[in-house]
This record gives sequence, C-alpha cells and structure tokens, in this order.
Amino acid sequence: MKLRHSVIFFAFALVAIVAFGLFMLLRKAPVLTAVSWAGAYGRAQTSALFIPYALRSGVDVHLAQYDGGLDQLRRRVKTGSYGWDVIDLELPDAVAACREGLLEHVDVRTLLAGPHGEPAARDFIANAIGPCWVGSVVYSQVIAFMPGHFGSAPPVSAEDFFDVAKFPGSRALRSSSPKLNLELALLADHVPPDKIYKVLSSPEGVNRALAKLATLGTVAWWTRSADAVRMLADGRAAMATVLNGDVYDAAAKGPVLQVIWDRQLYEMDVFGVPKGDPKSAMAFDFVRFATTAPSLAQVADWVPYGPARRSALESVTRNPESGRAMTPYLPTAPQHFKTAFAVDDAWWLSHVREVMPVWQRWQSSTNR
Repeated sequence: MKLRHSVIFFAFALVAIVAFGLFMLLRKAPVLTAVSWAGAYGRAQTSALFIPYALRSGVDVHLAQYDGGLDQLRRRVKTGSYGWDVIDLELPDAVAACREGLLEHVDVRTLLAGPHGEPAARDFIANAIGPCWVGSVVYSQVIAFMPGHFGSAPPVSAEDFFDVAKFPGSRALRSSSPKLNLELALLADHVPPDKIYKVLSSPEGVNRALAKLATLGTVAWWTRSADAVRMLADGRAAMATVLNGDVYDAAAKGPVLQVIWDRQLYEMDVFGVPKGDPKSAMAFDFVRFATTAPSLAQVADWVPYGPARRSALESVTRNPESGRAMTPYLPTAPQHFKTAFAVDDAWWLSHVREVMPVWQRWQSSTNR
C-alpha cells in the first residue's frame, strides 16, 4: 500500500514538474526596455548588465539606442506612450530632465550596499546619486603629452600645463564650450575646488579664468578629442586636454600617451527612469542590479570608464578581448582620483547662456 501511494505521489510530482516547465517555456516573460548608446559602451553594458540581469530575473530585456538629448523622453512622458523603462543618460541631460520633471525620484535607501557593507550613499562618488539618477560610469578630461617630449623632467600637474616657460610649446584645448576649460584654468590659478563655481558666478571670475587661459599663448583648438591625440602625435601641440577614453584608444592603435591625472575634470553617465512609467518598479530593480559593485566592475573590464562606486574598483581586472589591464585607464582608480574635480552640470545648465557669449568673444580674439 505504501509503495502504491509512493508511485502515485511521484507520478503527480512528475506531472507537476513537467507542467511547470511547460508553463515557464510558454509564458510571456515581462519585458524591460533599456535605452543606451551604440558602439563599445553599449556592447559593454549588454555583456555586463543586460544579459546577466535577464538571466537572473527572468525578464526579457529589450535594447533601444539613442543619441542623447531629451526630445524623445519629453514626448513619451507628455503623451504617456511609454516604451522606454530605464535610460542611460549623460549627467547634463539627467540634470535637465530632473528639473523638468521627466524622471522618477530615486530613493537612495533602496540602493544595495557595497561588498563590505558600505552604504550606497557613501560608496558612490560625488554627484553620482541625484534626486532622479544613479551613477554608472565616470569619464574625464585629462592632460596628455607624448612620452619623452619634455625629457627627464616632464610636467606632472595642471599648473605645469600653464607653465609655457618651463614646458614650452602649443597647448590644445576643446573649442566648442567654456565648460572644462574655465574650471581647469581656475584650478591651476589656485582657486580652491569648492569655490570654483562661486568664482565663476561673477563676470570677474569668468574674466579671471580667461586671463589664465590667455597665458598659454598659441592655442590649437580641437572639436573631437581624437583630434587632440593627433595634434600631439604630429607635433601641432606639446600638451593637450583630452578625454580619457581616447587615451585608452590611442594606447591600442598608437600613440601611447603620457597622462597627467592631476585636476582631471570628471562627468558621468547615469541611469534614470521616465516619470510615470508603469514598469518603474522593474526598472528600479534593474538599476539596483546594474549599479552594484560587481556589475560596475564588469562594465569597466570592457571599457575605460571608471565605476561610479569606489568599492567596484577592487574587482576590475582585464579586458576580456584584449587582455589589457583596465585600472591604469580608469578615472576613479585611487591613484588617479586624488585631485579629481566633479563638474557641476547643474551650474552650467543655469549659467551657460550668460557665459557662452563671453567665451566666444574671447576665443575669437585669440584666433586673430
């Protein structure tokens, strides 16, 4: 009798298992649409974040690409025609979207602690957590020059960039915006980092920054950071401001550049969730997963962007394809981050209209 009951029990159990398996195969999985960028960065996120999250959660992660800006997000929120659930935003766009009420509020208490129990609020770097965003990766403007160009005593600081007597030669700067240029000038002019934007908030402060830039003499202007690398390689510039990602790319293709990390000016990409999105709970579940230390470390294994969490750095290893160690290229590596300066995109959003004409007039005067 016990044997018969056992056979019946296992038969029912087998039927239940098969039925559950069929249900899991045939059921329609919930869909999360993540919006990001084309190219190496998007591929890195796919490998390190989107596929692992789908496997972990059973959610069908759909990918969408865009080129930045807020026009599509505005339309979707205004009309309620959601289809984007989580968006990888550049920080200036996230700040603007937050001000316009286009993004959901972030509760920092829901973010996961670091691997050693560090609270998220202390583990993320400055500016990485905002009212409507959670930081993902950090990129920065650094100073670079060709190895050997300055002999056995090369420049090591932002102040050296402006010392054309000791380190002669043309300097290359980004032409399209005063942002980054003005901050670098004031930092090199000994303005304390926490006073930079207070100083820039007055016409006298902007003029002070422009006067410091004028001490460079001849300036080679670039519009794309990769152009700055070429200027260094062909001798048009002795030193240049350049994005750290292009330093990494140059190391693979040539030339290998010497980098001054002192006073690097950093910005970041962040995750945001559209305001009113009916899938916001699922979207924030993804954000929590994607901004853990292990997840951010895996992104940094693929691309030279620093994790926005300090605790992630200990887990960064090598690029899975090239085998190159990634830490030497990361802005948030401890040896690089000591004097890093967080660009205040909220300040620029409020002041760019008044500063830009002054910048353009000064820039025009230097090109005569």
